[in-house]
Order: sequence, then C-alpha cells, then structure tokens
Amino acid sequence: MNDESDLANGRQPDLGAQPVDHIERIEEAERVKKALLSRPRLSLRVQVLLGFLVVFLFAVGIAGFIIASIYRVEDKIKFLEIVNDYVMEVDQARLLEKNFFLYGSNLNESLDAAYRAQTLLEGNRDKIGKVIGRRRWQRMYDNVTGYERELKKLLASTQKQGMSQRPSVRRGQGTELRKKGQKMVFLAKDLMKRERKALEIAIAESRRIQTYSLVFLLLFMISAAYLISGQILRSIKRFERYTEQIAAGDFTPISPTRRYRDEFTNLAVSVNHMMLELQKHEAMLIQAHKMRAIGTLTAGVAHELNNPLNNINITAHMLLEDFEEISEKECKEMVGDIVSEGERVKKIVSNLLDFTRESETRLESLDLSQLVQDTIVLAKNQIKVAGIKVEFNTIDNPPRIMGDRQQLAQVFLNLILNAIAASKKGGKLQILVQPADEPGNLSAKVIDYGSGIPEHILPRIFDPFFTTKEKGKGTGLGLSVSQGIVAKHVGRMLVESQVGRGTTFTVILPTR
Repeated sequence: MNDESDLANGRQPDLGAQPVDHIERIEEAERVKKALLSRPRLSLRVQVLLGFLVVFLFAVGIAGFIIASIYRVEDKIKFLEIVNDYVMEVDQARLLEKNFFLYGSNLNESLDAAYRAQTLLEGNRDKIGKVIGRRRWQRMYDNVTGYERELKKLLASTQKQGMSQRPSVRRGQGTELRKKGQKMVFLAKDLMKRERKALEIAIAESRRIQTYSLVFLLLFMISAAYLISGQILRSIKRFERYTEQIAAGDFTPISPTRRYRDEFTNLAVSVNHMMLELQKHEAMLIQAHKMRAIGTLTAGVAHELNNPLNNINITAHMLLEDFEEISEKECKEMVGDIVSEGERVKKIVSNLLDFTRESETRLESLDLSQLVQDTIVLAKNQIKVAGIKVEFNTIDNPPRIMGDRQQLAQVFLNLILNAIAASKKGGKLQILVQPADEPGNLSAKVIDYGSGIPEHILPRIFDPFFTTKEKGKGTGLGLSVSQGIVAKHVGRMLVESQVGRGTTFTVILPTR
C-alpha cells in the first residue's frame, strides 16, 4: 500500500508501509478468525456418523418391535397347538365314551384320553390361565377331573356288574357323565375358537407393525438425510452468498453463525484471508493503473502549468523593471494577474493531487454530474491537444449517488482517455448523465465516434491485460480495474460498439 505523503511529493511509495485502514482490517480478520476457531468442533464426518448411528438405533428399535410381534405370534401358535391337542383328547374321550354306550367297549381308552386332557390342562396352567384367566381355567380343570371321576365310577360299575348289560341299560347309567362331557367339549371348543381369533388378531397386528415400522423407518431415514444434507447445503448456500458479496465488492469478513465449527469453518478462515489479500492486491492494482493514468496526464499538466507560470514570470519581470514608472493602479493590476495565475496553478495541482492521493474506499453522497464535469476538467489538456469537441449534457438536479469520489473519477477519466485515443483528431465526444432504464439508477454515457471495436473482440475488453493498443502503450488493466470499481459500487458497466461508427460505454450506478 502507498503512503499519501509519498504520492503528494512525487516520491516512489514504500510498499512496506501499511495504512491504518489496512491494519484495522488485519486486526478485524484476526478477531473473526479467533471467534471462528474458538467454538467447539463438530466435524461434518462426525455429524454424518451420528446421523447414521441414530438411524441404525432407530432401525434396531423397529427390528425389536417386529421380532417381538413375531414372538407373540409364535407363542399364540404354540398355545393353539396345546389347545388343539386338548380338544383332540377331549373329542377322543367323548368318542370312546359313545362307543362304550353303544358297544360296551373302549371305556379304559376313554379314561386314558380324559387323563391326558387333564394332564395338558395341569401342565399348561400358567399359559392357559394367562389367556383365559385363572377362574375359567379352574372351571375347565374341575370339569375334566369331574368327567374323569364319572368315567372311573362307570368303569367300576361295569366291572362289578359285568359287560352283559344291554345298551339301553348302559346309556341310563351315564347321564351325569354325558353332561360333564358335553360341558367339557363346549369349554374346549370355546377355548379353541377364542384362541384362533386371538391368533388372527396377533397376525394382523404383526403385519401392521411390520408395515408401519417400514414406513416409519423410511420416513426417519428421509428426515435424517434431509437434516444432514440440509445442514451441508445451507453452509454451501451461505458461501454462495459470500461469493456474491465478494463479487459485488463487499469484503466484510465471514463471522461465526453457529455454536460449533466444522470443515466449513476452515473454509471461512481461508475465504477471509483471501478477501484480505484481494483487497490488498486490488488497491495495488488500482493504484498502479492510477499511476499510469497520472503518467498520461503529466505531459498535459506540464504544458498547462507552463502557460500560467510563463504569465507569472513575464508579469513579475515587467513589474520589477518598470516598478518606478508604472502607476499604483497598473501595479495592482499586474499583482492581481500574478495572483490569478497562481490560483490557476494551485487549482491544476490540487486536481492532480486529489486524483493521485490514495485512500481506502470511502462512500459519500456525490453529484454524478459534477463528478463527471470535474473529471473532464482534469483531462482538459488531452482534449485540447487532440482537438476533440466535448458535449456534456445532464438532467437538472440529478439524484445523488453513494460512492468513492476518487475511484469513480478514475473510472470516468479512464473512459474519457480511451475515447480520446479512439477518436480522430478534431472529432467529437459526448458525455451524458441521465436516468437509467432501471428505476433507482443513474447512468453516465461516454460516447465517441471513432474506429469502434470489432464484434469478436468486444466480449474480451474487460479481461485483465487484454488491450488493442500498440505494444508499450497499454497494460490492458484500465477497463478491468474500472469494471471492478463499478461493481464495488453495486453498479454495472455496459458497452456498445460498431466498427467505423464509434463506441458507447455506460456506467450504471444506484441512487441513494
């Protein structure tokens, strides 16, 4: 960065000297960097792993529900098998009982079947009681044991009386047995019916659990993926906005926005460092181009200074030689001429120093018309040497803009000098300040009627180091630097050109 006093005195600036503003920017960048890196770290890798872990745990929970529902169905099936065996034993006992009353045989087998039914009930007391209740189980058990006792009584009676009884006599002996048998079968069938219904309900519930679990798992995975990707995409979009701000000339450091830091924090630190370097190099580039413009102006300024200095010198010599002979009135007139020419010299030097003096971007309320007129005055000698006629037109009381006076003056000076270089000797140059097509904007047009720019070259004229001038007469940075300055002021620079008919550069800037 250059020092203002060095520029004002014409000395080679000390590139090692840092302006106060630049030091403040470095200090601010360090503060922001410290704030960015002082937060607790939670990397994207850890966030993704945590997301997958949560999804895995949720999937394990879902699997647990599904397995539990399958176990419940399996328990129901096993219990139904027990009930089915019980019902088969009961049916077998009743069938053998009927055979006895019809044919007088198989009573022992009926007693065995009843005993097996009793054993099933007693061996699965907890399972059956859990399903149908203790009281209902007790009723079934009492009924089976009662049925078994009646069978034993009947068996003892038949053994005592012999097997020669007629079927009608045997049927008359088993009235109580048949009642208990019917009730036993009824209770067994009812238990079977209830358990089949419970199994159907359990299967349907298991199916619903599996379906809902898959749906919930899918929704949970989508939500987790959305949250993780959203976290990453929000950071990416945030950095997109940062790049747009940088492109618009806003070099405000990226400050912390979350409570923790991740890989994007390192990116933010790098971007902040990049912006700091960009500002430094941009200032150096602008100043280098400005110094080149100063070199172009120096010859004209020297010639322009020569005229008033010659007038001062001649008038002073005349005053010195004829001091005793001239009247007091003539003496005052000659001194007045010297003062007037001195003021003229002072104004020329002041304008040049205002343009050359380096400073950071300082926005202020500006009259664009007055700014353009002052720039025309700065290039007055180049205009005079080229014999160019300048027509300046502006609207009355144009709205004011916010901008940096020196930087915008550099833009318009560059456009005017380019227009002079492109124009023929004795040509015409138009400069217009008027409202832009977009509401809330003001435009300044610099129109020359020179050689124009070929169509195939037009898209490249804002590229750094691209120039159509002869070797040694241009760096190719003028339009690139000017476009950067206008962009920093949230404006645009447009160009229209036709070969042989001239070129129009339009600078569009927002009004306050």
